[in-house]
Amino acid sequence: MTKEAIGTVLITEEQIREKAAEIGKQISEDYAGKEIILVGILRGAVPWMAEIMKRITLDMTIDFMAVSSYGAATKSSGVVKINKDLETDIEGKDLIIVEDIVDSGVTLNYLEGYLKSRGAASVKLCSLLDKPEGRRVDIKADYVGFTVDDRFIVGYGLDYAQKYRNLPYITWLESE
Repeated sequence: MTKEAIGTVLITEEQIREKAAEIGKQISEDYAGKEIILVGILRGAVPWMAEIMKRITLDMTIDFMAVSSYGAATKSSGVVKINKDLETDIEGKDLIIVEDIVDSGVTLNYLEGYLKSRGAASVKLCSLLDKPEGRRVDIKADYVGFTVDDRFIVGYGLDYAQKYRNLPYITWLESE
């Protein structure tokens, strides 16, 4: 990894774990007595989803989708492509999409409609990060870890051209 390419630490690993505990508790309260399906959006959401699911005290299943709208760019193309769909039957089930960041909102807006059209009882969104300045569609996460400025964020699962996912903290690219 090129250290010159990344900025200073914005959010530490400890802060992320503390926020995951708060959100996991809230999800457990909100869905008390229900079984949920966590839908992780590959690949960036994997570390965040692991933190969240360890802190939910309900019965749950997990599944994953792979979608893209970035490629190797730092700005969303606006075109959503499903590369891997769910394997779980979601009809009549309560889903929580777990995502690394809500930026333009295009991908998550599309996924929310797509999953509802497949018969999900409810679809909520849990995102590690929210970048409201980047929004192109009106969508709001139900559970948000942290709000960030309009920079290209990397670390803790978020990448640039598949690099920097393994940073144990959140930072940004200096040179975009």
